[in-house]
Amino acid sequence: MQHRVPAWHRGRRLVRWPADALRRSVRRAPVTLCFVVLFWVLGLLTATIASGPEEPLLDWVSVSSESLPEYWPSLLLSALWANGLPGYISGTVLALVMGAAAEKILGSRRFLAAALCTQVSGALLATGFAAVSGFFFGDWGRELTAESFVGPVAFLCGAAAAASAGLETLWRRRLRLLLFTLLVLLALYSGSFQDVMALGAAVTGGFCGPLLFHRRPRLRWKIASTRREARVLVALAVLASAVGPVLAALNAHAVGPLSVLRYLFTYVETTNPQDLAELCADAGRRVECSAARFELHAGPAGFFLAILPQVLLLVFSDGLRRGRRFAWVAALILQAGLTVAAGFRIYRFLTGNPAGERYEFGEVEQPLALVLPMLVPVAVIVLLAATGRLFTVSAPSGTYRRLTVRVALSAVVLAACYVAGGYVVRTGFTPEATAQALLADLPQRFLPVLELRNHSPSLLPQTLPAAILYEGVGVLFWALTCVLLIRSFLLPAPEQHPEDVDRARALLTSQGGGTLSWMTLWAGNSYWFAPTGNSYIAYREGFGVALTVGDPVGPEAERREAILGFLAFCGDQGTTPCFYSVGAGTEGITSGQGFASLQVAEETVLELGSLAFKGKKFQDLRTALNRAEKSGVHAEWTTLGTAPLSVIDQIHVISEEWVADKHMPEMGFTLGGLEEMEDPGVRLLVAIDEDRTVHGVTSWLPVYQDGRIRGWTLDFMRRRSRGFPAAMDFLIASAALSLQEEGYRFLSLSGAPLARARDSAGREENPPAMDWLLDRLGTALEPVYGFRSLLAFKAKFAPRYIPLYMAYPDAAALPAIGNSLSRAYLPHVSVGQGLSMARRIVGTPR
Repeated sequence: MQHRVPAWHRGRRLVRWPADALRRSVRRAPVTLCFVVLFWVLGLLTATIASGPEEPLLDWVSVSSESLPEYWPSLLLSALWANGLPGYISGTVLALVMGAAAEKILGSRRFLAAALCTQVSGALLATGFAAVSGFFFGDWGRELTAESFVGPVAFLCGAAAAASAGLETLWRRRLRLLLFTLLVLLALYSGSFQDVMALGAAVTGGFCGPLLFHRRPRLRWKIASTRREARVLVALAVLASAVGPVLAALNAHAVGPLSVLRYLFTYVETTNPQDLAELCADAGRRVECSAARFELHAGPAGFFLAILPQVLLLVFSDGLRRGRRFAWVAALILQAGLTVAAGFRIYRFLTGNPAGERYEFGEVEQPLALVLPMLVPVAVIVLLAATGRLFTVSAPSGTYRRLTVRVALSAVVLAACYVAGGYVVRTGFTPEATAQALLADLPQRFLPVLELRNHSPSLLPQTLPAAILYEGVGVLFWALTCVLLIRSFLLPAPEQHPEDVDRARALLTSQGGGTLSWMTLWAGNSYWFAPTGNSYIAYREGFGVALTVGDPVGPEAERREAILGFLAFCGDQGTTPCFYSVGAGTEGITSGQGFASLQVAEETVLELGSLAFKGKKFQDLRTALNRAEKSGVHAEWTTLGTAPLSVIDQIHVISEEWVADKHMPEMGFTLGGLEEMEDPGVRLLVAIDEDRTVHGVTSWLPVYQDGRIRGWTLDFMRRRSRGFPAAMDFLIASAALSLQEEGYRFLSLSGAPLARARDSAGREENPPAMDWLLDRLGTALEPVYGFRSLLAFKAKFAPRYIPLYMAYPDAAALPAIGNSLSRAYLPHVSVGQGLSMARRIVGTPR
């Protein structure tokens, strides 16, 4: 029988909840809460809550170029006051969010030290920058010198930057990227003294953060580690280039060096009725009068159309994040168009408008102040052009043809609605709308407002229905277009040869294959099918080499005929066949055809059925299993398609964190990643605790024999850097015991490329050139990828070792095979990374 909690007891708990929450907060962030209390107490005692500090208090509590060195206490005191009630409220929210989180990571003492250090250094850097910026930016430097600042924003940003040093690699990079992108954006576009001071404090926090954790600061920072992360960074850069001018347009007091871009891209001038009357009284300024009347009636919809290019860039940035080729091409074209338009408008600003008046948009006597705004869109174009290889994902065939038809159809429907509806409410326009006037005005409903400033609007709405129709047509059209674009980015990318992949999958599941055969279904492979229709060979072609993936798939009795048929196929195509990661059976057949071979990997296999981790040699595994049980960590089977979103996100974080500390990209070919885990046939085993925190993840590929799954092959292995330390031992041991209970025959721990269990046994004094190269390559890549360490790690499971070979026709083909292998394993390696690897290979001692 369930015990019913009395109502009075529930009420008591409800009353005590705020007190308990307060006590927990005091324990976790005492410095932050003390600051908030002092912040409001000082504001109340000095009566500055409503309007901020005034003279003479203002001199002592505000930082400015003129306050130093006479009022030096303001370096610290400025953080304890704010400019009015909005400043006190926003400062409190920032302290409770950013400050409390930073204090939890740093600890109270280090948080206090970081806050004091970054507050003072941020103020000194801002005042110093204000003093010298006048030589380079003219008007901006004078504005900074004249400004003063009070508030806690600077030290909170500095403490957050310092606290990032205590996070895991991936989250540290993400936090710093987000924080510094925002602060740099505000400094360049808004350009207030507060923005510059916050940026200076954050820079100081970024340097002193590692010192607080007893580490040396590193000036070298790797921008991106994976294609996925590189795409996110490019998308963020494009997004920043779009958001910046909008922020400047929304801030009437923006004085940053890039604030001029609001005039070039998004600026919609607001005109009050009095100025409009004076302007329209001059008969010679009729065009300007009509444009001003139009801008006065533009409203929110007008502002949306004014920033339409930036809205489209925002949409395209989402496509860039997903690696879409269409988004890359569209963003490049749009950014190029904006750059050309910006250059033309700068020319107009400098030479004057058609009426003979010059536009005033800031000081241009400093060359840098004039050139810098143009460098931003040009830099975005260069960035997009240089990173085009990252965006290779295409939508299904016909996607954008259908999108064009839908966009055109919606334009026709909305145009008809505007003309028909405008004629119905024709008296709501001035002058009264006619069908001819509505048709003439129709193109202007779909164009950005900025393009209409030199054109006299033929119609202006006077009533609410007319205004809704007048402004809503364009907004609705572009909103629908944006939705269709975003939807196209969400469509799954088509497989390059879907029919071949489906046929190969059917053969593999019905005829069976080896432990590596599931890798033949991965993206990037081409297929040769035997004339009998029962066998196939997967390969990758590059540098004139057909590099196979594992043994032929199909009946064992047809293997010889399949290999001979593939050799004939390569001869007809003029390519060099190379059988890679094949077993002794395939190696024996190819050697009979005059092929040479060398061992390239060592596969480890566990026989299931009577496996029990008993005895001294399995002590580490039993320890891992026992420690996991005591720590509340258990193994859980799932797939990437059925796992909860929280688990999927953690898997992505763990994967990218693992790659983040490398100086080389993630490898492919026979090493799967997140994309290969999306296959529903691939099982995942995750180490997860009671709080649903994922500590490690492994993926397992099915091995088919005689139409049934007989075993599983280990592929993906990653663990959280600060999670359960024995996660891999625990996961593999748990997988072996679990799959044994399910009745499977064996478990392959896969092969370790460029690693052999007996590297020193039976080796020649002068090994063949390719053997020597692979040995040097394995040694060079060991600090990065750890293949030999991985093979040594698998030895604790007491597996059976199976050598894997590479068979090639003759030594003359080795250079091309080496290039093909490197491109297969590292398809996205950069020039710098390739040179670094070459130096390691040449300079690595034997």
